[in-house]
Amino acid sequence: MSLIAAQSVTVSYEGRRALFDIDFQIDRGEIVTIVGPNGSGKTSLLRVLLGVIHPQSGRITRAPALRIGYVPQRLHLDPGLPMPVARFLSLPKRQSAQAIAAILARVGLPDVARQNMATLSGGQFQRVLLARALLVQPDLLMLDEPTAGLDQPGVAAFYKLIDEVRHELNCAVLSVSHDLHVVMSASDRVICINGHICCEGTPQVVRAAPEYRALFGLGTGGALALYQHSHDHVHDDACDHSEDLARHAG
Repeated sequence: MSLIAAQSVTVSYEGRRALFDIDFQIDRGEIVTIVGPNGSGKTSLLRVLLGVIHPQSGRITRAPALRIGYVPQRLHLDPGLPMPVARFLSLPKRQSAQAIAAILARVGLPDVARQNMATLSGGQFQRVLLARALLVQPDLLMLDEPTAGLDQPGVAAFYKLIDEVRHELNCAVLSVSHDLHVVMSASDRVICINGHICCEGTPQVVRAAPEYRALFGLGTGGALALYQHSHDHVHDDACDHSEDLARHAG
C-alpha cells in the first residue's frame, strides 16, 4: 500500500483552479521531487496531501497512522521574541531534554539547544526545522524548497543529511523544488507540474520530455540540472501558510 495517494484531485482558490486531475502516490523509501514554474501549484499539492486544504473533487488516501514530518520553505518568527531552540522544538508537543539533545546531534547541531532561534544562520535554521520534523519519526518527510537562500555548500550538506535520514528511517521523501539545481540525482522520480502533471519519471526521462522543455526552455540545454551529493546516489501564494502546514504535519 502507498503511504499517501491522490486520485483525480482538483484544488481551487476563489474559483481559480490551482491543481486539476492530479493522480499521485508515493511509497516507503522513495525520493520524489516535484518541479514546476512559479504558481504551478507545487505548495498547493503539499497542502492538500497534508490535509490543510480539501480537494474540490477527487480524494486523498493515507496509510493508517501515517506520520508526516514537514520542513517549510520559510518560517516567520518574531526576531524580538525570545525563542530558544529547545523551546521551539517542544512546540506544539513537549519534548524531553534527552530527545532534543539526540535530534540536534543527529542534524549536526549539538550545541544550539539554548541558542535563540533569531541568531541562527540560514543553514542552522533549516537544520532545526528538519530536527523538528524528525522528532515524529516520520514515515513521510515533506520538504518545501528547504534550501532556498542557502549557499552551495549549505545545499550540499543539507541534502546529504536528507539522504542519510531516508536510509536510517526507511521513510519516503517528497521534495518540492523551485530551483532546478537542487533536484537530486538520487530521486526515484521527478514530477513536473503546471496545474496538472505534465510529465514524470526518472530525472533522465523528465529532462528529455517535450512538456518539460516547453515549461523551462532550453536555457540549460533543456535538461534538469541534477544535484550530486557525496553518496552519488508553488512557489505560489500558499507559501505564506508554512506555519499552518507545520501544525498539520505529524
